[in-house]
Order: sequence, then C-alpha cells, then structure tokens
Amino acid sequence: MDRGMLWFDDNPKTDLATKVGQAAQYYQKKFGQVPNLCLVHPSTLEQGILEVGRITVKAFRPVLPRHLWIGIADNS
Repeated sequence: MDRGMLWFDDNPKTDLATKVGQAAQYYQKKFGQVPNLCLVHPSTLEQGILEVGRITVKAFRPVLPRHLWIGIADNS
C-alpha cells in the first residue's frame, strides 16, 4: 500500500473488527473508494491475518499500537 489513511482508536471496549469497520466507512466517505487492506501493530492482531468483510487485516510492525493504516492494496 503506497497511500492510505492513518486511524487512531484507543477505546479498549471496541474490538478490532469494529474499529476496522469504522475506519473503512470513514475512508470510503472521504476518498470515494472502498479499502481492502488494513495494517495494524502485531500486538493488536492475535491471529496472523484477519478478514473483516472484504478487508484483509495484517500485522505490520511499523504501525504504532492503537493505530490502523487503512487503504487499497497494491496489485503490482
């Protein structure tokens, strides 16, 4: 993903799937495209990969805890 949107959510009562869904809704409203990739800090993701609707959630160490980097995956 070359470009995306950084989303911060530190609410401990909200699960990861809900956070991804909220970020995706905002992304679509702001950019007019549906995201399909979300990168999170490894401590946020207990499994290796999570699917939330059409969005693939993957661990990526450079993303800070409690942040989501959401956008459209490169197909190159």
